[in-house]
Amino acid sequence: MQSATFLLRLPQHHSHLCLSDRFLRSHRSTSTCPKWKLASRIAVARMSPPANNSHSLSSESSLAALAPLEAILFDIDGTLCDSDPFHYYAFREMLQEVGFNGGILITEEFYVKKISGIHNEELCHFLFPDWEIQKARKFMEDKEEMFRRLASEKLEPVKGLQKLLKWIEGQGVRRAAVTNAPRPNAELILSLLGLNDFFETLVIGSECGRAKPFPDPYLKALKVLGVSEKHAFVFEDSASGTKAGVTAGMPVVGLGTRNPEKLLTEAGAAFVITDFLNPKLWKALEELEKNAEVAGIEA
Repeated sequence: MQSATFLLRLPQHHSHLCLSDRFLRSHRSTSTCPKWKLASRIAVARMSPPANNSHSLSSESSLAALAPLEAILFDIDGTLCDSDPFHYYAFREMLQEVGFNGGILITEEFYVKKISGIHNEELCHFLFPDWEIQKARKFMEDKEEMFRRLASEKLEPVKGLQKLLKWIEGQGVRRAAVTNAPRPNAELILSLLGLNDFFETLVIGSECGRAKPFPDPYLKALKVLGVSEKHAFVFEDSASGTKAGVTAGMPVVGLGTRNPEKLLTEAGAAFVITDFLNPKLWKALEELEKNAEVAGIEA
């Protein structure tokens, strides 16, 4: 995976410049803020999307078997919006500040395989096995604060989201948001995307018995909605979340927003799409509609 390119957020009459360690060092002389605290004012990570590999269409039929469809459950980070660059940048800068990995910057590959989609409590033990837990939790809180500053400036929905939401409303399908993100992050993202009133319930992993990759958050969402797993499916962008949805008994449509298609497929995704405009998704939804119509006629 290629390394990320970091660009300065400058006024429109300036060209974009690469953010370098020399630039950051030069700013230390004029500010007492740690390097990571400058980040919300000076940069946003732009990560290279995964390669658009071909994928068999045969597994799309797994959605058709759900007819009649009663609910769709969405992850938030990386699924409703392309938020991973903000998370990656925050981890990248803050981990270097504390000397993680000998002060060597983490790569996109490390972030995708070891951090993306993992609950913060688990990350505390993985990233800082020798730290006192309260110190590790404080680090994660500071990281989330930095993420919220970055996201507030430049968060955008995944392409085709509005088209999909309109389809869902037209079908009268129930919906829930299910995430491992802290509640303040989840509520901020839903607010920025204008989705506060779209979801019937918001399930937070840390407020369940176990967070993803365990199925508890998705099982809780199904219980709140009063829907069977036999008539619902999930949108997820991480291997951790995909495993949670599959273990809860539902087909999972993977969003290859940033994570490699192979990683999501190995985790159990029925198929992987690039965004919500992807023809594979709409072919599957159309087939589901047709099956529902047939079932209605036979009934």
